[in-house]
Amino acid sequence: MPLRPEAGSVPDEPGSYQFKDKSGRITYVGKAKSLRNRLNSYFQDAKNLHPRTVQMLNASASVEWIEVATEVDALMLEYSLIQRHQPRFNVRLRDDKSYPFLAITSKDTWPRATVMRGQRKRGNRYFGPFGHAHAIRETLDLLLRTFPIRTCSDNKMLEHQRLGRPCLLFHIEQCAGPCVGKVSKESYEALVRELIRFLEGDTSAVVADLKKRMKDASSTLEFELAARLRDRLGSVEKAIEKRQIAGATNEDFDVIGVHDDELEASIQIFYVRKGRVMGQRGSIVDKVEDITQPDLMARIIEDLYHSDNPIGMPKNVYVPALPDNQTLYEQWLSKQRGSRVEIRVPQRGDKRGLHETATKNARESFGRHRLKRGTDHNSRARALEELKKHLELPEAPLRIECYDMSHLQGTDYVGSMVVLEDALPRKSEYRRFKIRGVGGNDDYAAMEEVLSRRFENYLAERDAPRSTDSKFSYPPQLLVVDGGKGQLGVAMGVLKSLGLEEEIPAVALAKRFEEVFMAGRSDPIELPRGSEALYLLQRIRDESHRFAVSYHRVLRNKRMTRSVLDGISGLGEVRKKRLIKEFGGVRRVQKASLDELQGLSWLPDAVAVAVHEKTQGIK
Repeated sequence: MPLRPEAGSVPDEPGSYQFKDKSGRITYVGKAKSLRNRLNSYFQDAKNLHPRTVQMLNASASVEWIEVATEVDALMLEYSLIQRHQPRFNVRLRDDKSYPFLAITSKDTWPRATVMRGQRKRGNRYFGPFGHAHAIRETLDLLLRTFPIRTCSDNKMLEHQRLGRPCLLFHIEQCAGPCVGKVSKESYEALVRELIRFLEGDTSAVVADLKKRMKDASSTLEFELAARLRDRLGSVEKAIEKRQIAGATNEDFDVIGVHDDELEASIQIFYVRKGRVMGQRGSIVDKVEDITQPDLMARIIEDLYHSDNPIGMPKNVYVPALPDNQTLYEQWLSKQRGSRVEIRVPQRGDKRGLHETATKNARESFGRHRLKRGTDHNSRARALEELKKHLELPEAPLRIECYDMSHLQGTDYVGSMVVLEDALPRKSEYRRFKIRGVGGNDDYAAMEEVLSRRFENYLAERDAPRSTDSKFSYPPQLLVVDGGKGQLGVAMGVLKSLGLEEEIPAVALAKRFEEVFMAGRSDPIELPRGSEALYLLQRIRDESHRFAVSYHRVLRNKRMTRSVLDGISGLGEVRKKRLIKEFGGVRRVQKASLDELQGLSWLPDAVAVAVHEKTQGIK
């Protein structure tokens, strides 16, 4: 339980507050119009608090705060701290899948249309997200008949440029053929602009333009052109039909549907632009704090709109319940859009119907998630409690770290550290080590080096001012090493030498009989076969082995993969990459004649001769 701040020490001003555990790790971040009033509400009789609030307070040892000028500033600071520290007791919004977007690579010399997932890249235009990738491809297939921009990769385009002939898409009129100069730069850019305008929802102008061009071609007796324009118009109209009509043609709004229980919530958001549903996204929210429906909506809005909206900020956001401080959130969204944004609850008509559809989608998604979660959440809790009981730990090990080594006959020696928090992988905290001071095959020495480096860094960061780039700031509540008594002895030796043997419990998991060894016990601890605790240890041991082996393979492949162009005087990495790109591959460089090499204006003659001499005998 954190110590209550001294009377009068907490300012009566807006700001963000942070509860921290005994290791200095943030457990909860909040915001308040008045820090004094909000913090005072936590320090009262526990009977009046929600059980999860009591759990958060029991896990915390101190509270700090940051004062800001306005409520909007407090909101932005709170979100920034949550994203940076990922506190255990804050509501967390996570996508239940990686949604695909239709991207136009506007920054390319010849922009292309492609399906992309994951992190968005600066300079590209994105449309979506879509429920399925095939939905994008079907729509794109129709649109390319009217806006024939390229969909091929950069390497594929370069290959056809060298060959001097276009690919099949050009011949079936789904690409304008920029690779072989079949379209001017100005005409191609006009195609890209028209496609983007269509995807933004301005479909009426595109249809009107196609109809006018078709009529003009027919009136001048250019019947073949008129027929092609007719086919393009048909493709565009089919693509338009695929998009659900949800409002007037000038309306831009988002609809958020929610279905929840006491622990989690499922949300579905429909993006409507120019009156049509342009994309859809689903997410799951962990309700790890005591939260009302208005508070939940506030958290959802924060997370959905704090980062760039893929298809722009809407004029209206329709929600099942208004956040308590509606004006604050409308001011914040309006500031991002640059004009007025309103948050509303739909009451009737098309908006109400679409909201019911979003809510139905959220309910169905929640049902699917609950089937997967049913045993998962309970089994994780049982596993941690069983470990606490069988290993006689002072508390359930919410953070577990496991270490393993990998090598091939003593070469490319590496170590891995994987982390489970609340019995779930925390991949952002995984670490890998390249062994520096071990010669030959010596797993004990390698383990000692890895553990020493990890916990020496922990001590250094623990005693230094905390920074945002700390990698080893938090100790595990259970340390697991892959092996038997020997590996456990090494781990305990490192912990003892650093004065951490009382702070960090350690065990070893031997693979032969899945025996668990612990310091101070001559016999292994018998975890019941099929128990959740044993399964959890096996899972983290296998994950650490996989992570170590994958890193070992990366180093081994890097060492074994050598290019014929390596080691040539005057041919550095930049020139080598440019040379490979110019010819389209290492093999083509090997086949190049001396005249072709010397014909490159940027490659010195002496280097060209050196490349030719090195490669001519390896063709």
